[in-house]
Amino acid sequence: MITVYHLAQVNVARMKGVSINDPEMKDFRDHTDEVNALAEQSKGFVWRDVFDENADPKPNALADEQVLINFSVWEDVESLRAYTYKTFHTAIMKRQKEWFQKYGEAHYALWWIKAGITPTEKEAIERLAYLQKNGASEHAFTFKEVFEKPHF
Repeated sequence: MITVYHLAQVNVARMKGVSINDPEMKDFRDHTDEVNALAEQSKGFVWRDVFDENADPKPNALADEQVLINFSVWEDVESLRAYTYKTFHTAIMKRQKEWFQKYGEAHYALWWIKAGITPTEKEAIERLAYLQKNGASEHAFTFKEVFEKPHF
């Protein structure tokens, strides 16, 4: 039996504002729904972590209100790369310095998961921390140094 793998990604950003509700984050907030809808409609999109506005707020895996954590699952690297660099998402990325501070050596990580598995925020942060400490490997990598899907 062949196992199908999908690509998980995490992207972490430290806001210039104290929280997402700060006035300096307004323009970013105003585009969030559009960017998320675009992801969900993109070829190869599988799943994304959805923030429930009606739920009681809970701290993120870093227990830091100034940090935004985005993680999702895609069918393959090509699909995520197309969404990231060839859609309206690119225009938002070009403006990231307006809203975000530099976040360590790496602010995103990619890794392979078995299809049907949903990554947790804790796992995503652990993968990013591993990448920052050890560099790219099969455990966590970037678009600059992609590791192929497992073949078993």
